[in-house]
Amino acid sequence: MAEARRVRAVELFEEGASNAVIARAVGVCAESVRRWRRVWEAGGVSALRRRASTGRPPKLDDAQVETVRAALARGAQAHGFEADLWTLERVGAVVEHVTGVSLSRASVWRLLTGRLGWSLQRPERRAVERDES
Repeated sequence: MAEARRVRAVELFEEGASNAVIARAVGVCAESVRRWRRVWEAGGVSALRRRASTGRPPKLDDAQVETVRAALARGAQAHGFEADLWTLERVGAVVEHVTGVSLSRASVWRLLTGRLGWSLQRPERRAVERDES
């Protein structure tokens, strides 16, 4: 979305529109347009394109994530756990068994919520003696 705004701003730069008009057209402040114009004049359209994020690459590539997804879909009991309930420690053990990559609890959480799209769900607690009827 942000890149699309900058590309639209470049189109308007080339048409000769003023910074204020461009700011209103793309929905940003005039200072952002002034900054984009300076970058565009110095480096062209490519200077305003989105750059790949910097930082450490993920430990698991996309193929490994799909392997983990398939393993988790089989359920916890299929991996030798007593109850069919996933915990961060259990998921971490499965990830290590399937891919050979050891992840911290925080990394397992990011894997589950970010890359796999899972959410926290807690089982409903019921008394064993409860009579539903």
